[in-house]
Amino acid sequence: MTLTAFIESIGLIGPGLTDWPHAADVLAGCAPYAQARTELPPPAGLPSAERRRTGPVVRVALAAGHEAVAASGRDAATLATVFSASGGDGQNCHAICETLAGDDRQLSPTRFHNSVHNAPAGYWSIATRAMATSNVLCAHDGSFAAGLLESLCQVVVDRVPTLLIAYDTDYPEPLRAVRPIGDAFGVGLVLAPDASERALARIDVQLTDAPATTLVHAELDALRAGNPAARVLPLLDALAARRSTRVVLDYLVDTRVQVDIAMPDTFAERA
Repeated sequence: MTLTAFIESIGLIGPGLTDWPHAADVLAGCAPYAQARTELPPPAGLPSAERRRTGPVVRVALAAGHEAVAASGRDAATLATVFSASGGDGQNCHAICETLAGDDRQLSPTRFHNSVHNAPAGYWSIATRAMATSNVLCAHDGSFAAGLLESLCQVVVDRVPTLLIAYDTDYPEPLRAVRPIGDAFGVGLVLAPDASERALARIDVQLTDAPATTLVHAELDALRAGNPAARVLPLLDALAARRSTRVVLDYLVDTRVQVDIAMPDTFAERA
């Protein structure tokens, strides 16, 4: 079975990558890649009290989501959303573990509500006043592909534009030793059922057992392999080059996701 959608816009934030225009230049070879810690902006749209309570996972998710929505020109409140991450807030998880390992085991309510996997989705609904359908997924290292498939199902079956936000953040030691995610990375994609003047590309997606596509740039490929959300990078690499091609994204141990990418000038040819 093949699932088809049109990518209308992209949001991105990651190590040495400030936003999608900057990342596109890096991926296309128009700008050098300078590895640096991810700089997470304050979460836009939240009241000051909620803004102070947010951790890295909420900030990276909201940054990617807001950029993608702004670039699409759509109303965030009307978009169905899919949030996908292999874990939650690593810093918060570490703090909770430290508290539970100590003598005073009383957890703050903020620590508790930030520990749930769907916290970014909740903060997003507050920031955007979104009332549309929202799903939150986790599939370990296959979380980006799982989120993409879920988003495509909504686009194809319900015929509604959908915002996919995939993100993951790092853990402090000793958790880092068993879950070595290098740094925070987030990506947002607005996917639509029909072509429009906003469409950046058409994607036709199906499962495959072909090997995953890697990146020529060694540091960027290390980023791809080191953060589950960054498994999107081969797709973004093709979009940055405005190249119609096929890429394969990591998903499960013996199953991957094949993405056939068509640029706008080829839509008619492939119809």
